[in-house]
Amino acid sequence: MDPSLNATASTTINVPVAKVWHALVTPDLIKRYMFGTTVESDWKEGSSITWKGEWKGKAYEDKGVILRQDPGHTLSYSHWSALSGQPQTPENTHTVTVELGTRPS
Repeated sequence: MDPSLNATASTTINVPVAKVWHALVTPDLIKRYMFGTTVESDWKEGSSITWKGEWKGKAYEDKGVILRQDPGHTLSYSHWSALSGQPQTPENTHTVTVELGTRPS
């Protein structure tokens, strides 16, 4: 992937940050919002993360590495999708970073 390409999105979720963090790193909860995918990771920096499931009748196994994990604040991981049809190489891998914060009162 071209490292100069970036996409950014933000949203407000009216629940405590700890609850959102829990949803980001708990496989049973991830399955509920990620189309039934099964996620496996120990969530430690440098550890692997895999997503397995079925999308439109086709089985997949996506792969990545936990790049940064600051509980309650930041989760960053690499991601390569088998469904892309591209080889698993750095140029076909992207980085997902989730940063949590609280709204000022």
